[in-house]
Amino acid sequence: MPALVQESVTITIHVGHDIGGDLHVPDGATGLVVFAHGSGSSRFSSRNRAVAASLHARGLGTLLLDLLTEQEAQVDAESPSYRFDVPRLGSRIVVATDWIQRQARLHTLPIGCYGASSGAAAALIAAAERWTVVGAVVSRGGRPELADAALPRVQAPTLLVVGGNDPIALRQNERAMYRMTQTHVELEVVPGATHLFEESGALDRVGQLAGDWFARYLRRS
Repeated sequence: MPALVQESVTITIHVGHDIGGDLHVPDGATGLVVFAHGSGSSRFSSRNRAVAASLHARGLGTLLLDLLTEQEAQVDAESPSYRFDVPRLGSRIVVATDWIQRQARLHTLPIGCYGASSGAAAALIAAAERWTVVGAVVSRGGRPELADAALPRVQAPTLLVVGGNDPIALRQNERAMYRMTQTHVELEVVPGATHLFEESGALDRVGQLAGDWFARYLRRS
């Protein structure tokens, strides 16, 4: 499928501080999904890129982000504290959605968010903050409970995908699900999958579920 846009981008958080992203928008895209990686990862996450490729095949664009600035990433490598600062990470997704809306070539695309591990909480915080903009959320092996007070404010339809062999995450997602009272939420369990979905076919299933969800809910107004 030919790409309308495929490039690395820089998004300014505030003066002198930027985050990087990889933008891929297929020709005729029906939506744009912002990816939030898990703790200790980056926009180069092989698992997120595998799911992103599945979305490209469905005609969806993706923006894979680094949630920390270069300076923060250097500090975090020595003392991992920023990676667990979920409000900070969520604010970066908010900035990214605002950036998308300022781009003439992108602003008409419906926006969704996809998060893994702590990135799922960041995605949900952004969905609560930009409730008129974020049209759908998908979480893979996420920690949605870390979004805490944002959960009851999320209005975007949300899919929580959990591995069948990840009982701790299953309980965490079930508790979070019942706090999300202002939107439609579904919990999908992938049989045999563990937390990182490393088992054969597990990520393919996540890509299919995510593609179906975004295709269902990301519609042009």
